[in-house]
Amino acid sequence: MGTVAEVNDSTFEAEVLQSSEPVLVDFWAPWCGPCRQLTPVVEALAAENAGSAKVVKLNIDDAPESAQKYQVSSIPTLMVFKGGEPVERFVGLQPKDRIQEAIDEAKG
Repeated sequence: MGTVAEVNDSTFEAEVLQSSEPVLVDFWAPWCGPCRQLTPVVEALAAENAGSAKVVKLNIDDAPESAQKYQVSSIPTLMVFKGGEPVERFVGLQPKDRIQEAIDEAKG
């Protein structure tokens, strides 16, 4: 499976906002059942998009500032960032192809 980097409040800007490629951010927490269900999907997306988009996880318990800044009130929340701005947001479990479409749009 793909490598999904962990980001936190101190690495979010460098890893996500300053990235030259689109970034899928998985806002999650270890105690969240649906978040754990989504993990294999996120890992598969990381593998399939390696080299053209970045996939990272942000534990909201460890990075409350970033979660608050992007108004993450329910998890799992997936956000696609392009050029330092969020361009797509998904809340709850999502089909893999729907997330991939958003990543592809951000690539184009």
